[in-house]
Amino acid sequence: MSLRPITEDDFPAVVRLLATDEEALYGRPSRLGLGDLREWLPRADLADDSWLWQEEGELRGVGWIDLHGGIGVLIGAVAVDWKGRGLGATLLERAIARATEKGAERMHGIALGPDTAARQLFLSRGFREVRRFYDMAIELAEPPALPSLPVERFAEEDAEAFHAALDEAFRDHWEHHTTPFDEWWARHQSGPNFDPSLWFLIRDGDEIAAVTRNEGNRNGGGYIGAIGVRRAWRGKGYAKALLLRSFREFFDRGMPRVTLGVDATNPTGATHLYERVGMHVEQEQVVFER
Repeated sequence: MSLRPITEDDFPAVVRLLATDEEALYGRPSRLGLGDLREWLPRADLADDSWLWQEEGELRGVGWIDLHGGIGVLIGAVAVDWKGRGLGATLLERAIARATEKGAERMHGIALGPDTAARQLFLSRGFREVRRFYDMAIELAEPPALPSLPVERFAEEDAEAFHAALDEAFRDHWEHHTTPFDEWWARHQSGPNFDPSLWFLIRDGDEIAAVTRNEGNRNGGGYIGAIGVRRAWRGKGYAKALLLRSFREFFDRGMPRVTLGVDATNPTGATHLYERVGMHVEQEQVVFER
């Protein structure tokens, strides 16, 4: 078996391995695609911080760490027929060593909810469960009604104010780390799914009160990448209006499936809002911390 870093040429095979793992755990087809993987990887130094095990041309295991805000985050998987042979433990030990070497103060490992073997592995290496996140989805059968509130399409001259509004909205969220505007804007502009015509906002006078940053071609359709309402404007229906406007835009562009990710214990009660507009929990991720 060979061990080497992930390269861009490996992305299709990596997606297949991750999708097969998801399908085995949930018993349904996966919607993962190259667009999802490309969105996960921008901050990872693949040459130094990724691992790919291969035998006779077949992937047996893969993983990478992404260092951000003093935290090393590990994402990885082992091929279904290679589980239980120690490859997951080897990946985790390498990731811990690399994160420590790079000065990470903490480490997070992410596992799918039904993956009890991953849970046992993390716990055996000194991790503890700290958070759960849901992937929620809706399949639109008809075009949703447009909201009554005035929702505007993003314009580039609003970029800094849009970023500031989103950052303020997320300050209540778990492990939020402010990213400077220039870094945030450059990262999105260079991303594979950058399409600001899918971004929307609501103003109150001269103030941007609420925003949503959306993406196409993620998880089998449209994706609500981030949605936030500034504290002073919560409880006015702005988040619902942004959701409905986004749903309509995706539907009109031939993407009736829409998904998003949400903290299961979101302090603003976002999960209940998403359920009220017809979304349901499709998948769960568990975050373990050491």
